[in-house]
Amino acid sequence: MPKLLLATNNRGKLRELGALISSEAWELTTPAREGVEIEVKETGKTFEENAAIKAIAYARAANLVAIADDSGIEVDALNGEPGVLSARYAGEGASDRERADHLLAELSGVPWEKRSARFRCVIAIATPEGEVEFCSGECRGFIAHESKGESGFGYDPIFYLPQFGKTMAEISFEEKNKVSHRGKAAREARQVLERLSRK
Repeated sequence: MPKLLLATNNRGKLRELGALISSEAWELTTPAREGVEIEVKETGKTFEENAAIKAIAYARAANLVAIADDSGIEVDALNGEPGVLSARYAGEGASDRERADHLLAELSGVPWEKRSARFRCVIAIATPEGEVEFCSGECRGFIAHESKGESGFGYDPIFYLPQFGKTMAEISFEEKNKVSHRGKAAREARQVLERLSRK
């Protein structure tokens, strides 16, 4: 069975991607398990560019097919920010809580109807030879006025889903994976991986 490298060291992403991508055609593995220690700078200006940079770097370092995602939150009232800068929005080394609090502060005084936002995810699947395929997904909602919920990670506690009447951090892991941007992109990625496994 061929190995598929999950090209991230983010525990939240490893858990979600692992659950979403699991397949009988591939043995999932991590950088730590493969002894891959590389620092990849996300210098792209789009989610696609950043996902490809990560996937290609890890695929070449491990000599395995690698899958990486780049995702973020785009807020309409902020003209699509923080977008690709979501992870660095409150400065390098900021915690999830600090990033969420920074975004809430930026939206202080903005009325509910103008707090619309979307989570976007682009998954890149790369071969060691540098071939890349992309899959994407998005999830629409609103930025809540305060953090709520203990599950999930990143901006989940302030991302309100009208269909549930809750934030993404208040719904179950299984519910999140059905509606999330990463869940949608991963379902598409599974089809690509099925095809690659037959090559």
